[in-house]
Amino acid sequence: MFPILTTERLILREIVHEDASDIFAYFSNEDVIKHYGMQAFEHIEQAEQLIEGFAKSFQGKRGMRWGITVKGENRLIGTIGFNLWVPAHKRAEVGYEIHPDFWRMGYASEALEKVVEYGFQKLGLTRIGATVYIENTASNQMLLKQGFEKEGTFRNYMYQGDCAHDVHIYAKVTL
Repeated sequence: MFPILTTERLILREIVHEDASDIFAYFSNEDVIKHYGMQAFEHIEQAEQLIEGFAKSFQGKRGMRWGITVKGENRLIGTIGFNLWVPAHKRAEVGYEIHPDFWRMGYASEALEKVVEYGFQKLGLTRIGATVYIENTASNQMLLKQGFEKEGTFRNYMYQGDCAHDVHIYAKVTL
């Protein structure tokens, strides 16, 4: 069963087929995906395939992605979760995105704090990493504020279209 997490203002829930239009709304937005390492969606079917991928990843214990909703609303404003989840090595990488209408409201930080807590306390992770384009100032600052430590910079690590980008590598660990 997929876990539901709650914070003061948010409900983090399973992403379902009915969320495709919300997912499409931000994955087709150039401002959202410019630091994501992928091309903007052009068709709703791409959002449907992404949702199927999230479900398969969870079933295979390779990832876990929550839909972010504001309490009292069912519409997704973003997603957050673990990629590259390796239970045997007690590690995962966190990723997230929020629709621009909800930027700078603290929602991403609130969701991140809850997901990291869940990862350490319920999944038994000892390391949660993050990979962020160096020019993504907001995300870099948020990770540091949440107690992640910058471990280094990988040059030409991710491509956005034909352009290579350097990324910062972060981690939060527990013993």
